[in-house]
Amino acid sequence: MTSTIPTEPERAAALVAGRRLSFLDFGGPGRPLLALHGHFAEGRTFTRLARELGDSWRVIALDQRGHGYSDRPADFSRTGYVEDAAAVLEHLEIDGAVVLGHSLGGVNAYQLAARRPGLVDALIVEDIGAVVDGDLSFSLSWPHRAPTRAELLEGLGPSAGHLTDAVREYPDGWGLAFDPGDMDDSQRFLNGDHWDDWLAGNCPALLVRGSRSRVLDAEHARDMAARRSRTRLVELPAGHTVHQTVPAEFAAAVRGFLDSL
Repeated sequence: MTSTIPTEPERAAALVAGRRLSFLDFGGPGRPLLALHGHFAEGRTFTRLARELGDSWRVIALDQRGHGYSDRPADFSRTGYVEDAAAVLEHLEIDGAVVLGHSLGGVNAYQLAARRPGLVDALIVEDIGAVVDGDLSFSLSWPHRAPTRAELLEGLGPSAGHLTDAVREYPDGWGLAFDPGDMDDSQRFLNGDHWDDWLAGNCPALLVRGSRSRVLDAEHARDMAARRSRTRLVELPAGHTVHQTVPAEFAAAVRGFLDSL
């Protein structure tokens, strides 16, 4: 069957309290899947997954607050992120979606399921735990602007390879699509014990762990799957960004879970 997924996704936006929340809508006739990226990333990180899922799923990939083409908010609170995701679904008049999230987006996904269960039919959480203790303060040393793209990438050092999607040209030079200070604030709000939110939902869930992850250890992942009903754990040969490192294997795991719903 010929795919009806557009060659390029439509970029659209929802206004929430005067802020623009930008998202990519890959279209198609399938069931809705809201995808939430991690820190430093943006919605287009899920482009390959959208293609792999084909017509069966309509992937909507949000640029979360302060990332990508979405506006910078007054704060990076847990409630703010969750309300943004809910607002996008409501803007699109979607009253039940599968919600997939990587890292920061994974916590946002399961907190949305806990706090707005009517909006979430199933969960896919990629490489993040029910207890989070991260530190993004290293990003505060990254250059704000550089005269050329090459000089910006040089200034980003070993992190450059993970940030190419976020590189932008501005009137005063080359920079990133986010403020590193905002990311540091966001991580501090993300840190904490979120077991209550993880265990609150009872919709089907897939937990994907990278076998080489330094963010979600194997014991914690097994505990998350054991303590929450209707939760499947899959480990894939990757680090923290499973969907980028092994995209075909990640898509296959996601597709297998979706097919079981």
